[in-house]
Amino acid sequence: TPLALAAQTGHTEIMEILLKKGADVLSQAFDCASILFEAAGGGNPDSVTLLLEYGADANVPKHSGHLPIHRAAYRGHYLALKCLVPVTDFDAIEESGISPVHSAAAGAHPQCLEFLLKSGFDANFMLGQRIRKGYDDQRKSALYFAVSNADICSVQLLLNAGALPNQDPINCLQLALRMGNYELMSLLLRHGANVNYFCRVNTTHFPSALQYALKDEVMLRMLLHYGYDVYRCFDCPHGDNSHSQYVWVCGENGYCCSSLALN
Repeated sequence: TPLALAAQTGHTEIMEILLKKGADVLSQAFDCASILFEAAGGGNPDSVTLLLEYGADANVPKHSGHLPIHRAAYRGHYLALKCLVPVTDFDAIEESGISPVHSAAAGAHPQCLEFLLKSGFDANFMLGQRIRKGYDDQRKSALYFAVSNADICSVQLLLNAGALPNQDPINCLQLALRMGNYELMSLLLRHGANVNYFCRVNTTHFPSALQYALKDEVMLRMLLHYGYDVYRCFDCPHGDNSHSQYVWVCGENGYCCSSLALN
């Protein structure tokens, strides 16, 4: 609708003319995006406020489940986000399966993230199963999004707010190791990242933490300092039984000892 187009671009004066002429503030697009959702993407707080004054509902989701608050957080529209927090119900967020904290972390917007955390949003809200299916790595936490972006500021904010670093199928520490980011590694280790974690999702791409550090003395020292169990390197699902040392074996707890020795 014309109102939706004006909301997308934040033309508040045009929106007001349309609303006074009877434009439907509750209309939705084919994908169920509301006018308020479009305004949240545009980021003009005056546009968001105007729609709310005319009865717009902040708890109407798009077909994907996302609410206007998610849109504003992901785009980094801090002022629009401040308008939406008081009028968004937690039940609607819970039903969506994703927190605006995830959205702010995914968009790498620490100012929005900090505001949400100070407003009482849970740093450990986990993605719903329906949302997780959209990610091959089955990520769950907002911290995972921040680490994936190598966003040190957002990672620090989340950890300070009590985010737990061992909640995802692929450990956040393994992402930091893979990127070779010492600062991220140090942050995660200081906040309790499990240095002896073995990935259960895709061991071919994300082996045990030590394999990332075999050619990096700084990484290796950090892992050992935080209690890496070197004896686990020699765990083998075959035990003492005879088996070919050239076969790539992946047991329940990670790589076979022979594959680690050969690679």
